[in-house]
Amino acid sequence: MDVGLQLTALADPTRRTIYELIRHSSSSVRELTDQMPISQPAVSQHLQVLSSAGLVTATPMGTRRIYSADPEGVALLRAWVDTLWDDVLDSFARRASKEQPQ
Repeated sequence: MDVGLQLTALADPTRRTIYELIRHSSSSVRELTDQMPISQPAVSQHLQVLSSAGLVTATPMGTRRIYSADPEGVALLRAWVDTLWDDVLDSFARRASKEQPQ
């Protein structure tokens, strides 16, 4: 399972902020620009990265595109994190069983 694109996309603090805004409320580029201290072209570039990573989708509405969080992209990332957690719990269980008196 390769989540490199999602991790790279969310590594940038500005993209994380944009993603959080979209996660709470689907928004156009203009609406996001109004909430961010960066230009409209910069917001658009960040949205492209998030879209390429499968974290957001764009729905055309007239002359605008409305961006929403894509649950599938986040599900992939969550599944990967869950595998890490499973490894930690397995390691803990092995260590705990070795330390118990027999």
